[in-house]
Amino acid sequence: MQRRIEILAYKNVQLLDVAGPLQVFATANDLAGMSRSPLPYQPVAVGECGSAVTSSGLSIGLEELPRADAPLDTLIVPGGWGVDRASENPALVDWVRRRSAAARRTASVCSGAVLLATAGLLDGRRAVTHWRRCEEFSKSFPKVRLDPDPIFVRDGNIWTSAGVTAGIDLALALVEADLGRETALSVARQLVVFLKRPGGQSQFSTALSLQDSGGRFDDLHAWIMQNLHRPLALADLAEQAGMSSRSFSRHYHQETGRTPARAIEEMRLETARRLLEQGGHVARIATRCGFGSEETMRRAFTRRFGTSPQAYRERFSA
Repeated sequence: MQRRIEILAYKNVQLLDVAGPLQVFATANDLAGMSRSPLPYQPVAVGECGSAVTSSGLSIGLEELPRADAPLDTLIVPGGWGVDRASENPALVDWVRRRSAAARRTASVCSGAVLLATAGLLDGRRAVTHWRRCEEFSKSFPKVRLDPDPIFVRDGNIWTSAGVTAGIDLALALVEADLGRETALSVARQLVVFLKRPGGQSQFSTALSLQDSGGRFDDLHAWIMQNLHRPLALADLAEQAGMSSRSFSRHYHQETGRTPARAIEEMRLETARRLLEQGGHVARIATRCGFGSEETMRRAFTRRFGTSPQAYRERFSA
């Protein structure tokens, strides 16, 4: 039976939050059509009006909101700059609440979790949203068990995902749940998605967050990433930055909010995680990332992620 997928849109919705998942389901249909199989999905964008202007300025055509009790398989609520205004619309919030009750499953992309939470659909559940909104979200919705780290989270029949492109990861996971891993991988390959990422992976990037510090140490960070296999003592970093060790340590912490040692460990852990996801040998990764020994990496991994490198690789490697 064809699964009806409704993606809600409203004024100033994030375009990719709508188009990303929509394209995943459309591509699953394309691949089914090539094999002359029944099309598995009926993906549609719906809204209160016949169209919505997205936050990027592009207007998209919409089907009118269906009756709240009409049959459907999946409701997806995207985010964007307009989600707060949408959450202040009692009629729309009520429609989301009742529509979710009719759906087999409900999902949000990025800050779309705000609309689900406003409708009371996330109370007592584990959820995720875009990392920039986590602090505000936790204060506004204390009944939600917010986890700020994962790409996406499933709690029963409710799925939530992190920012923007994580909606594609979420949609691929929904396809995998419906049609199997091989079909989901085929869709990912067709879309030239670099990697089909499991939900438990982190939405954070140490390199990107360090770049937020203003750029003073960007060249140093690039050098560190190229030399992670080395011990990288404080004196080495200070020399590379052209500063005394004492001055470097003080200025680095002021600029990044981290000690140099903590920043290096975060970069080592992030690189190790990426290599483990590729199925690399644990001992070789420990050496390549500069941990010195497999045991040192295991302790750092367990302290930061609550699991061992071996267990992480078994869970997340392709």
